[in-house]
Amino acid sequence: MVTCYLRYVINASKVKEFETYAKMWIPLVEKFGGQHNGYFLPSEGASNIALALFTFPSLAAYEEYRIKSFDDQECIKAFKFAEETNCIVSYERSFFRPVFA
Repeated sequence: MVTCYLRYVINASKVKEFETYAKMWIPLVEKFGGQHNGYFLPSEGASNIALALFTFPSLAAYEEYRIKSFDDQECIKAFKFAEETNCIVSYERSFFRPVFA
């Protein structure tokens, strides 16, 4: 199991647009076999940082999702929405494995 952690720097004046973008991706991750753990929008503190966490059974399953997302019409729509609204300034992606008791 691998969890993808995305840390976004977003346009602070376009939080609503970013939230729309986030809501587009939650079912798309699940469509490709992942489990979305949520997007987290600014509340207190920095007004331009947002997070997302989602899990796939393996890194290979995540990589397959990434490849397929570039050909999926709903994913392409989400990519274009972010580009057209300029709600995302930049992002970084990291992967984590869980530790259970």
